[in-house]
Amino acid sequence: MALISLFEISIAFFCFLLFRYFLINKKPHRLCPTNWPFLGMIPGLLVEIHRVYDFITEILEVTNLTYPCIGPCFANLDMLVTVDPANIHHIMSSNFANYPKGPEFKKLFDILGDGIFNADSELWKDLRKSAQSMMMNPEFQKFSLATSSNKLEKGLVPLLDHVAKEKLVVDLQDMFQRFTFDTTFVLATGYDPGCLSVEMPEVEFARALDDAEEAIFFRHIKPEILWRLQGLLGLGDEKKMTKARATLDRVCSKYIATKRDEVSRGTNNVDSHSKDLLTSYMNLDTTKYKLLNPSDERFLRDTILTFMLAGRDTTGSGLTWFFWLLIKTPEVIAKIRQEINTNLFQRSKVNTDASDKNDSDSFNPQELKKLVYLHGAICEALRLYPPVPFQHKSPTKPDVLPSGHKVDANSKILFCLYSLGRMKSVWGEDALEFKPERWISESGNSVHEPSYKFLSFNAGPRTCLGKEVAMMQMKTVAVKIIQNYEMKIVEAQQIEPAPSVILHMKHGLKVTVTKRCLV
Repeated sequence: MALISLFEISIAFFCFLLFRYFLINKKPHRLCPTNWPFLGMIPGLLVEIHRVYDFITEILEVTNLTYPCIGPCFANLDMLVTVDPANIHHIMSSNFANYPKGPEFKKLFDILGDGIFNADSELWKDLRKSAQSMMMNPEFQKFSLATSSNKLEKGLVPLLDHVAKEKLVVDLQDMFQRFTFDTTFVLATGYDPGCLSVEMPEVEFARALDDAEEAIFFRHIKPEILWRLQGLLGLGDEKKMTKARATLDRVCSKYIATKRDEVSRGTNNVDSHSKDLLTSYMNLDTTKYKLLNPSDERFLRDTILTFMLAGRDTTGSGLTWFFWLLIKTPEVIAKIRQEINTNLFQRSKVNTDASDKNDSDSFNPQELKKLVYLHGAICEALRLYPPVPFQHKSPTKPDVLPSGHKVDANSKILFCLYSLGRMKSVWGEDALEFKPERWISESGNSVHEPSYKFLSFNAGPRTCLGKEVAMMQMKTVAVKIIQNYEMKIVEAQQIEPAPSVILHMKHGLKVTVTKRCLV
């Protein structure tokens, strides 16, 4: 009898699975992945992992901007994927309090500790207020401009001159990552690691960040029990994560100790008029920010890592995709050069001394605002290739989104920024085209798009604090390179995004460089 009962239970369970399969797996379109028993839609996703961003884009285009993705049974990987601007505005702004980062986010990004990316509630408020106070400080902004200009003239320009002279091939992605790594490290700690140079040295901190980002991406599609088991056994991506964590901890500890010694002795490694973030946090007024503890090394370590991830990878990725699009569209480069000549360097024709000055000395950040077409080209590149291709939220209470989708408390909601910029229903039939003109009004001024439509700098209360710094840096680099160099993409390259939490090019961007003859 026991055998018969077990058999009947097995049959009933099998029928339940079949019922669940045929009930849920009503595919709205042939592009949508099959929802398999036990495994959910993960098999279909894994097959397309090499082109996961385009795959998700295709699905969202035919499913009215929102699609429920079913994960394996008991794996807690079910999520609602959406690029509906109304949903984004609801989650990021109008109902912000119900959508914190949440504990699931913190588990995936645990390497960042209690930094501002992971924080919620009162801790997040203190972290944001302190960061905003420091980054809006005129002394820090001067320091930021001086750091970028110095690295541009003493690092990036000599490297490009060397590549042009020796007729070498250079990986622009590697070059820009090194440039932004050095500048961000100086801003965060006051020390220049010297990553960008003709010798192209290997920097373990930069490599550790890359490995950590890759591991974090794959955590999004693995059951938690699996990636935690890999970490315990030292296997796969989690093995890289363990090594990366050790490297990042050790390097941060070294610079924190050095900085503390300098502060205690009243010396500083950088110009006395500058103020790096590590020094600022060590001197933080704790009466204003009661939840922050500048004497805690862990707090300082989390702060350094957060700013490194925010500053190095996003701007480096943005510059790489921007120049790839530029090189493919020479007519856009021609318009930018004309705009630069008209607005920045025209006075050199009447000032005989100006020709003896370096280009970077002939304009200031305020003058960069005159470059409306350049601004539009950068925004267009960020629309098509956002440095952070996706982000996720989790409601604390059940909610109904403007699209009509019901979400349970602690469920997962994923924004795919890469897909958002490609939606024809959001950006028009020409959404896949690189058109800087879409960011320029008929009167010749810059067009502002709402952040829930153009999400590259986040939206709502969590809008990126470093937006102006990043845009200034990208424009400064762009002016210097576009005015002084010609670049050609090495043929037979496969240009595609790498699966990561940052939109890197999988194989880099190899180009040849020649210097322009300026008359």
